Amino acid sequence: MFRIGFGYDVHRLVEGRELWLGGIKIDHSLGLLGHSDADVLIHAICDALLGAANMRDIGYHFPDTSADTLNMDSKIILKKTIELIQSKGYSFGNLDATVCAERPKINPHVPAIKQCLAEIIGTDEDNISIKATTTERLGFTGREEGISAYAVVLINS
Repeated sequence: MFRIGFGYDVHRLVEGRELWLGGIKIDHSLGLLGHSDADVLIHAICDALLGAANMRDIGYHFPDTSADTLNMDSKIILKKTIELIQSKGYSFGNLDATVCAERPKINPHVPAIKQCLAEIIGTDEDNISIKATTTERLGFTGREEGISAYAVVLINS
């Protein structure tokens, strides 16, 4: 049986934080604000995986009120999310995700992001599609106030 999940996340860009996207550190003057490392792409992927498995959302499993998740590396969250869906009998099929940001430009980092995510998930890089877009300077993303990410996953049992 195949199941589809959708995920979305957004984090504010601020000074004094590192920018982590898809498990890799990207050099930029601003970073994403959050309880964990605020990796907006991994968070969207986790929500898509959990949604596909009907296991609620990332905040339910990794609450932003817990000391255990404070400054947590989102790669750990993704690994644990994969283990959660596997505990319910599901396996990862494929991922299609889009990062929305004016700056920094994401496309040069796509190969490294795909490699990192494939390693964490335990899949071939060909099963992971990462795209990047801007919002043509519209909205909070266009004003460079934040970065958002969308993810769709297929899982199967």
